[in-house]
Amino acid sequence: MKPVLLMICLLTGFLYAGAQDNYDASLIPKELLAHASTVIRDQQLSVRVESLDNTIVQVKSAITVLNKNGDEDAEIVLEYDKSRVIKSVKGMILNEFGKPINKFSEGDFEKQSAWDGFSLFLDDKIKYYKPAVSQYPYTVVYEYEMKLKQSLAFPQWEPVPGYGIAVQKSSFTFTCDKGFNIRYKENNFHNNLIKIEKKAETNTYSWSVSNLKAAKTEPFSPYYKNVIPYVQVAPEKFRYYGLDGSFTDWKTLGKWEYDKLLASRTELPAGTKEHVQELTKDIADPKLKAKKIYEFMQGKTHYVSVQVGIGGNQPFLASDVDQQNYGDCKALVNYTQALLKAVNIDSWYCVVKSGRRYKVNLLNDFASMDQGDHIILCIPFKNDTTWADCTSQTIPFGYLGDFTDDRNVLACTPEGGKLLHTPKYSVDDDLEKRKADFVINGDGGLSGAMTTTFYGANYDNRDEIVNEPVKEQYKIIQKIYPINNMDILGLDLKQDKSFRPFTTESIKLSARDYASLTDGKCFFMINSVNRIEEPPRQVPNRMNDVCINRGYTDLDDITYTIPPGYHLEKEPLNVKLDKPFGKFTATMELKGNQLTYRRKFQLFDGTYSKETYQDLVDFFQDVVDADEYTVSLVKS
Repeated sequence: MKPVLLMICLLTGFLYAGAQDNYDASLIPKELLAHASTVIRDQQLSVRVESLDNTIVQVKSAITVLNKNGDEDAEIVLEYDKSRVIKSVKGMILNEFGKPINKFSEGDFEKQSAWDGFSLFLDDKIKYYKPAVSQYPYTVVYEYEMKLKQSLAFPQWEPVPGYGIAVQKSSFTFTCDKGFNIRYKENNFHNNLIKIEKKAETNTYSWSVSNLKAAKTEPFSPYYKNVIPYVQVAPEKFRYYGLDGSFTDWKTLGKWEYDKLLASRTELPAGTKEHVQELTKDIADPKLKAKKIYEFMQGKTHYVSVQVGIGGNQPFLASDVDQQNYGDCKALVNYTQALLKAVNIDSWYCVVKSGRRYKVNLLNDFASMDQGDHIILCIPFKNDTTWADCTSQTIPFGYLGDFTDDRNVLACTPEGGKLLHTPKYSVDDDLEKRKADFVINGDGGLSGAMTTTFYGANYDNRDEIVNEPVKEQYKIIQKIYPINNMDILGLDLKQDKSFRPFTTESIKLSARDYASLTDGKCFFMINSVNRIEEPPRQVPNRMNDVCINRGYTDLDDITYTIPPGYHLEKEPLNVKLDKPFGKFTATMELKGNQLTYRRKFQLFDGTYSKETYQDLVDFFQDVVDADEYTVSLVKS
């Protein structure tokens, strides 16, 4: 689902565009067509706070879809529950000339539960409409209105909701009583757009933009919210599911969450307290004691998403998790906190924005309830702050992986909220280290053994297959490694769950016809197991800076025993590349019938200027060429 759809889901409803507007596709300014699959012709978001438990959201939108890549932007998904009520929906489909070809209303929407495939309980329901149009371009014009029974979280205004979307006009209006104070933040605008109108009883804040070109999707693009403009609004005082509160920063928001959502949820049965105290009585080191508690929690519970309760933001009671043996991220963190508390170890419930593709930070200078989507645990030992994700029954204690590493989180403590930063895996920490000894026989067949060790965020690279049946493991490994005709003769996967965890993969293998032996010559590809297949695509007139989200290191050391009597026909491989964003070396050496190949590839995370991109493409092309190097041997 594209970001524009996510905004529609969370937002609420869109007001109908009047028939007097002309949405002939030929009227779109030509400069807006470049890199665009969709053009927002006119979008008006209006938020009106009528009372602390009554917010009206209205949206009026006209979206022209230029090609099939923009179809998802025209889909309408309305998410609702007992706190979000759909008041009205209607719209129409227009052809390329702006003439109506179909109308729709709320009765044309499909209704379904918002079940995500793994949640046990969900308050949310969905009404869904997908235009059945195959002739491009076409325009969808619609409006709807929703009532939010709260005043804590409001929709963000994203005039350009994602890559490939251009905007003719977009506006945002926020209206509230004079006594309802707000904070707002304009992100990625080149100048201040806010207009504030104050009347006797109300304040109105408004923003508008026009003729914004589409941002182009490019390899190594930044997270779209780091470059695309959007506005956030947060209240000072609010009501949320009957709970009143106020905040102006992360400290006061975290204090409200702790006091109202968390503080009374950690009581455990006496028997469970006694059990964990007995379990850890002979352990003096607090960190080892916490590790024992964490592993007890993992063995007792399992993760099930539960999106109910106070807006899906309050965890189950620890006593309920103890009895039922399941919970979501909130419940399992809260339960682990309760277990640790029973052995006098303090810990903090932390809100984080999760995701492997991008590391998204909670904003340092703007607190709001809607920036996180996951809960993890922080244990502030005296000299060693330790982090834990409580939703997996298998990951090691203290390991976060690439799902929540290196980003700002909100710790909810009795003293208030604290912005903390999770540990970062350096380019040397994220290591994949491989050692192989292969034999090439007289028929060109390959055989031998290979051991690969995965460190840092790579630790869980084999998590999905560790517990699979052996035959299934063999099939998956055969797809991972680019060796034709490979047969797995033996496979052993071990996971070391110490404080610096690593996974070790040991393989015995064979492959027929790996080398070509003919007319006294022998040819084979020197990099048999870890090749970069192609460089990033060329991007003329690049728009975005180059963003490398994660750095890592690959080390490969492979020894081939070749048939006797051969020598090198050409100069041995010897490549060295050194760039600000990466380093690469690849060398080979033949001594007797032992040919040794060593490869080191490093990519450094960071943001680099867009002018760097061609250099990055050339760097990867040189790596691809080196990875495709063919050994050429001649019989003496």
